[in-house]
Amino acid sequence: MNTTILWADDEIELLSPYTIFLQQKGYRVVTANNGVDAIELARQEQPDIIFLDEMMPGLSGLETLVEIKRHLPMVPVVMITKSEEENIMDMAIGEKIADYLIKPVNPNQILLCLKKHLHQKTIVEQHASSSYRQEFQDIAARINMARSVDDFYSIHRDLVRWELELESSDSSMREMLLMQRREAETCFARFIKQNYIKWFEPNAAQRPLLSPDLMKTRVLPLLDKGEKVCLFVFDNLRYDQWKVLQPMLSDSYDTENESLYTAILPTATQYARNALFSGLMPLQIKEMFPDLWVEEGDEESKNQHESELIGTFMRRYRRSFSYDYCKINESDFAERMIRKFKSQKEDNNPDLQVVVVNFIDMLSHSRTESKMMRELAADESAYRSLTASWFRHSPTLDLLRQIAKMGYTLVLTTDHGTTRVRNAQSIVGDKNTNTNLRYKVGKALSYKSKDVVSFDHPQQVGLPAPNLSSSYVFCTADDFFAYPNNFNYYVQFYRDTFQHGGVSMDEMLVPVVTMRPKQQS
Repeated sequence: MNTTILWADDEIELLSPYTIFLQQKGYRVVTANNGVDAIELARQEQPDIIFLDEMMPGLSGLETLVEIKRHLPMVPVVMITKSEEENIMDMAIGEKIADYLIKPVNPNQILLCLKKHLHQKTIVEQHASSSYRQEFQDIAARINMARSVDDFYSIHRDLVRWELELESSDSSMREMLLMQRREAETCFARFIKQNYIKWFEPNAAQRPLLSPDLMKTRVLPLLDKGEKVCLFVFDNLRYDQWKVLQPMLSDSYDTENESLYTAILPTATQYARNALFSGLMPLQIKEMFPDLWVEEGDEESKNQHESELIGTFMRRYRRSFSYDYCKINESDFAERMIRKFKSQKEDNNPDLQVVVVNFIDMLSHSRTESKMMRELAADESAYRSLTASWFRHSPTLDLLRQIAKMGYTLVLTTDHGTTRVRNAQSIVGDKNTNTNLRYKVGKALSYKSKDVVSFDHPQQVGLPAPNLSSSYVFCTADDFFAYPNNFNYYVQFYRDTFQHGGVSMDEMLVPVVTMRPKQQS
C-alpha cells in the first residue's frame, strides 16, 4: 500500500495496539510524542496523512497544526481530542483540518477515516466502474428498444450521468461508455429520420415538446398564475453542462421541475431560438412576420428580432404581460443589469424578464478558431470544466442570484446544444449553400444519403425554402460536412471542434428547468 501515517500523541506508547493494527493492514506508521518532533518528522517523512493529538505539552496540537500546514498544506490532518469545546473545534477547522475524532477512538474509526481521506476517490471510482458494468447491458437493451423521444430522454440522462461519474475512471471504462454513446447516437439518428416529419402532420399524436411549445407550456402558465417569471436562455447549453452548473445555483433556488425538451432542426439560433421566443416554426415566422425573418444568405444578425418575436407571441395569445428583453454578450452587460435591478423599485419590475447569455456559444466558436482554446477544452470533460469555471467566476451567476432576490420564478433553458465532431462527410452544393458544418440548405445538394437526415420538402417540417428546389440536409452523430475542394485541410481544421445545427442527442435533447427562489433569511 506504501501509505505513510504520522501519529503524534504525548501518550503514543499507549497507542501501540493501534499502530500494530494499521501495520497489519499494510500501512507504514511513524510516531512522535510531542509537537516539535512531529513537525520535524513531517518534513522528513512527507506522510500521506497525520493524526494529531490536540492536548500535548509544549507545542499544543493547534500550534503544531499551524506549523505543519505551513510546510505541508495539502496533507490531510486529523485532530484527535478529548475536548468537545466548540471554540477549540472552530479554531482547528479554521486551520483547515481534514477531520477530527473524539477520544477514545477505536481502530475501525481510524480505518474509516483513512478510507475517507486517502482512498475515497479510488473506492468511488471502483464502485462507479462496477455499477456501470452492471448497468451496461440494461442501457444497451434500452437503446435497441427505444421507440419514443421519452425513451431517448431517459437514455441521454443516464449516459450523461455516467459520463460525469466516470470522468476520472480508467480509460477502458470511458471507452466503453463512448462506444455506448455512439450506438445511442446511431439509433437516435435513425429514430429522427423515421419520425421527425410525423411530428408536423395534422393532429400528430406523438409530438414531443418542441422549441415553439416552450413559451406556451413552461412560461405562460406561470404568468397566468400571477408569478413574475425570468426566462433565462443560455445559448448552446448541453445537458451535461447544465448538470455541472446546477449545484452553483442551489444556494439561491430550489429546482421544481427539471426536464428535457427537443430542439427543432436545424439546431441553430436562427431557427431554434426564434421558434422558442415566437412560439412558431420558422416557416410560420417568415409567412406571418416577413420583416422579422432573416434568410440564410443575409448578412444581418439572425437573432436581432427576438424582442419583437416575444411581442408577437404575447399578442397572439392575447396577453398583456409586461416584459423586458436583454442579451448578455460581455460581463459588463451582466454587471449593468445587476445594478439596474438593485436600483429599480419592485413595482417597476416587468412580469416577464427575458435574458439571453451568449458566452457558451462564444466559447464553442472561439475553441474552433483558437489553438489555445482547443487545448483548454480538449474534450467533453474539459469543455464542461471550462464552462463551470466561467460560470463560477462570472457576473452571470451574480445576476441569477439577484433575480432570485427579486422573487422571480426562473425558467432556465437553451435553444440547442452542441456536439464534438470527428468524421467528415463530403458534400457538393452551389455558391449559395450556407456555411454551417452540421447542416446545409440549398439546391441540388450531392451527398451520401445513408449518412444524413434530409428533407426535400422543407415545408413538411416547418422550414422555409430559399428557392423552390431547396432541400435541407443534416449531419448525424459526430459527422460534419466538408467540400471536396481542400477537403483534407478543412477536415484537420474542424475535427474535434464543437458544432451545432445537426442531429444528435447533445444538440436536440436539451434542458428546461423551473426553479423557485429560496426564502430569504
